[in-house]
Amino acid sequence: MDDDIRQQLDAQLYAEAFALLVERYKDKVFRLAFSMMHNETQAEDAAQDVFVKIWKALAGYHGGASLSTWIYTITRNTCLTEIKKRSIRQTVSLHEPEMEAAADSIPSLQVSAAEAGTEMDVEALLAKLAEKYRRVITLFYLEQKSYEELAAMLNVPLGTAKRPFVPGEEGTARHR
Repeated sequence: MDDDIRQQLDAQLYAEAFALLVERYKDKVFRLAFSMMHNETQAEDAAQDVFVKIWKALAGYHGGASLSTWIYTITRNTCLTEIKKRSIRQTVSLHEPEMEAAADSIPSLQVSAAEAGTEMDVEALLAKLAEKYRRVITLFYLEQKSYEELAAMLNVPLGTAKRPFVPGEEGTARHR
C-alpha cells in the first residue's frame, strides 16, 4: 500500500515522500489523536506535531516497522505526552456557570430543536468506552487496520487481536 512512499524514500526524495504521506495519513492521524484526546483543537495540534516529528525523522526511517505502524506509534506517543502534560496543568471546567454562560452566547454552538439528535455522534459513543476498547475499535473499524497491524500496534499476540469483544469479560485476554 505504501510502496510509492517507500520508493520516494529509497530515492531520498523526502519532500515528495512526505507529501504523499501527509495526504494518505492526515485523516488517520487526526482520528487517532481525537480518539485519545477527546478534543478537536487539541487533536489538530497533536496531528500537526506528529507531522513535524515525521518530517524531522523521515530520513532516518529504514522500514523496520511498516510505515503505518511507525506513524501510529509517533501519534500515540505524541498524544500520551500531551495528555500527561495536560494532567499537570491547571484546567477550567466547561460546566462552571461562567463557562456555560459564555458557551450559550456563541451562536455557532446553538442547535435548533429540529437538528438535535438527527445524527449519531460516533465520537461521543467512542468517548464512553474505556481507552483500550476505543483504541481497538478506532484502529480496526475506522482506520481499517488488519489483525496483524492491530496486533503489532497494540503489542499483543495475533490471536488476542482476532478475538471478539465480549461484554462482561473485563479481566480476560479478550480485552487487551
